Amino acid sequence: MKKILIVDDEEISLCMTDHILSEFYETVCASSGQEALDLYAEEKPDLVLTDLYMPKMTGYELKEKIQAMSSEIVPVMFMTAETSIEEESKGFESGAMDFIRKPFRADVLLKRIGNIIQTQEKIRGLQTAAFTDPMTGCLNKSASQERIADICHKIPGALMIIDLDSFKLVNDIYGHAMGDKVLIRFAEILRSVMRTDDIVGRLGGDEFIAFCQNVNDFEVIKKKTEYMNKHILESAIDFMGEQMNIPLGVSVGCVFSPDEGIDFTDLYKKADKALYSVKQNGKHGADIFKSEEGESPKEKNLSEGLGQITQILSERNQGKGAYELGFDQFRTVYRFTSRIITNYKHKASLILFTIESAEKSVLPVLDVTEYFFQILKETLRQSDVISLNGNNSCLALILKANSHEIKIVIDRIMKNWNEKSPDSTYKIKYEINKVGE
Repeated sequence: MKKILIVDDEEISLCMTDHILSEFYETVCASSGQEALDLYAEEKPDLVLTDLYMPKMTGYELKEKIQAMSSEIVPVMFMTAETSIEEESKGFESGAMDFIRKPFRADVLLKRIGNIIQTQEKIRGLQTAAFTDPMTGCLNKSASQERIADICHKIPGALMIIDLDSFKLVNDIYGHAMGDKVLIRFAEILRSVMRTDDIVGRLGGDEFIAFCQNVNDFEVIKKKTEYMNKHILESAIDFMGEQMNIPLGVSVGCVFSPDEGIDFTDLYKKADKALYSVKQNGKHGADIFKSEEGESPKEKNLSEGLGQITQILSERNQGKGAYELGFDQFRTVYRFTSRIITNYKHKASLILFTIESAEKSVLPVLDVTEYFFQILKETLRQSDVISLNGNNSCLALILKANSHEIKIVIDRIMKNWNEKSPDSTYKIKYEINKVGE
């Protein structure tokens, strides 16, 4: 039920107006401007119906003070015994939604009040449509960025950029209707790990954004990420069946404000860098941005000993399967491995896998390459290293394996590919080089 604040210094008029409206609305009554201000702050009514001329504070002054208390337009309707056209014009110029003269008929008052409330509901509906992503119900890109930009100047917290890993494969293999279903479900999961005063938005596609107020503990972010990863995978299997083999998951890049600044654009870039780090190191996890100056003061104190340095250097979010790296990082590991082979006579092999399409191929080569890359990661050991190499090839560095063992590894990869390939028209070719020879 809508709530109306009635303000009138004349007791009889106040009681009569309350009697008319209380049958259809929840009413709150005040006999002065100051009392009305106190009640407004406490009750947050949907509409204010106020007498225009009262001792100490006029209706105009009351409207101005109430508006200053709210971030949204407050609907106000004036009532007065004055009959001049100039007074009515002045009332509308002040921003009043309507103007009614005393004495008034009950049906006329109810009609005008109803019109105002109906207009406000339409305005709110249009505002919701303008600010909301229609599919997920989250804030849209512009609204979420605007609100976060405003709040991170005032309140400390964690800015998170959240990306669904391998989501494009859902659209390619199961269709866009299934992809939409997964996005809607993920939005529900995301909102469920946020509090009511946190901001959650969809940036577009499979990328979301959130700002968690008064959060500065990375363990909190990691727990939220683990929860999202667990439940989105469970939902995907529930939607698509146990045979679903898409490595669907969640990667999160995070930055703390004001530790790393309060400007939204700067914070966004830093969170995006942290997200890139997650993507390059196995996905399905979270990372936090730290400025180039080093760790936080707390971590600097901890890093005085070798044990603490080891903790800082150690891999975060170690996942299953091969170690996934970007090409530049892969090159560094390859060069170091080559030195080890030369000096210590260990064995290692570099394999180039090339994904080739045919005329009948349906899925884009980039999508199929990413799918093969995930199979490669799942099939190989944690001690093996892999990297994407362009749009249609992957590299694998296999450590401590002779020729016979390499053949077994490749056979296992090809077997998994033949069983799980999203498009059987694609062919996989490979070349092998011994490292250090």
